[in-house]
Amino acid sequence: MSNTNTAKSDFTEGSILKKLTYFMLPILGALVLQAAYGAVDLLVVGRFGSTEGLSAVSTGSQILNLATFVVTQLAMGVTVLIARFLGEKKPEQIGALIGGSSIVFVIISAVLFFVMVFFARPISILMQAPTEAVDLTSVYVRICGGGIFFIVAYNLLSAIFRGLGDSKSPLLFVAVACVVNIVGDLLLVAVFKLDAAGAALATVFAQTISVVFAFLLLKKRGLPFTITKKDFRLNAQCRKALQIGLPLALQEALTQISFLALCAFINALGLEASSGYGVACKIVSFAMLIPSALMQSMASFVSQNVGAVNKKRAKHSMLTGIGIGLVIGCIVFVLVWFKGDMLTGIFTTDPGVIQRGFEYLRGFAPETIVTAVLFSMIGYFNGRDKTVWVMAQGLIQTLLVRLPLAYIMSIQPNASLTYIGLAAPIATAVGIVLNIIYFLHLNKKDALEENEKSTSESRI
Repeated sequence: MSNTNTAKSDFTEGSILKKLTYFMLPILGALVLQAAYGAVDLLVVGRFGSTEGLSAVSTGSQILNLATFVVTQLAMGVTVLIARFLGEKKPEQIGALIGGSSIVFVIISAVLFFVMVFFARPISILMQAPTEAVDLTSVYVRICGGGIFFIVAYNLLSAIFRGLGDSKSPLLFVAVACVVNIVGDLLLVAVFKLDAAGAALATVFAQTISVVFAFLLLKKRGLPFTITKKDFRLNAQCRKALQIGLPLALQEALTQISFLALCAFINALGLEASSGYGVACKIVSFAMLIPSALMQSMASFVSQNVGAVNKKRAKHSMLTGIGIGLVIGCIVFVLVWFKGDMLTGIFTTDPGVIQRGFEYLRGFAPETIVTAVLFSMIGYFNGRDKTVWVMAQGLIQTLLVRLPLAYIMSIQPNASLTYIGLAAPIATAVGIVLNIIYFLHLNKKDALEENEKSTSESRI
């Protein structure tokens, strides 16, 4: 890597706001384009396919998200360790980390392939997909399962580049894939009328092209480490990555399962509610992009500073992230609250679906503000290897607050999607309180360690 690139990816010196923003923007761009995958699928199927196809893409994408988001969180262990090794000036450890992690992710891909391909229909029925949409949902899940190796590979490669302080390359990968996906959707859905199946095929092909492009770029560029054949085995470094990533993956799995349960609750309300919720979820995915980008950026930023023994700067970066997120979150809240019907209208012309989607968004809207605080704190704790805590607070939010509230609201007479949507910001508010308490506890512990260190040095 050049000296200029090294300086830009060194987060231990210089303006926190400038460096955090510079690193975050490409991550945000990549997330925007990733969200565009599902949005384009839904938009094209909504305009050129059937209502059943729209419901199938909505439900099927929730299942795919479960696999993708869990893999992303598991890969966070790779990102954090690479950044830590760079902060500690130990790049020679990275080769074994990447080699061992590659074996782990191949095994995960094989398991996901088997489950999604051979159990697509039972999964669709378990999700309470509307009767009219069960077949199309099964096809969507089966096709995406067939391409899961490429989806997993993309997330691992992106984690490697982010750990190296390079957030631009993942943006290029997903930009290529997004263009391919748009062309594929228009061709397979609008021209060949393949409905939900066409959207799934376009997504898998786009991810395949993205992975090929990523491998070529990784092979071509100069890297601060070497990797050999003997690194490709289950080793101590990949076990360290799993220790960091597994709690996050477990928490994400249960969170996504709660979203699948929520999707099933709403599917039981009928085809119109199912399609409206699916459209709303695509808007929600865009609304959550800034907090998600902050969380991913924060993990690398904090991890480098912890590796360089600069915890004070790590804390300042978290507060900077919260400030950035709150400003943008308030703007997004106003847009979602007042113009939600206009946003849902982008994806469908069905008045009933538009209204049902808008109902959900009105309840969800406060989440755009509170998540900015929560995700910045989670990114900070991830960077400090406190992933067991992140898992614990996430499970409390999901299992004790969000899911019970959503279920209670869904079984009321004339159930309101607005009240169901409100379960998310309430759960997040609970999470913020828990994380503030833990942050204060961690600060007190850091202060005690610094005092003990100072006392020991003065005695010497």
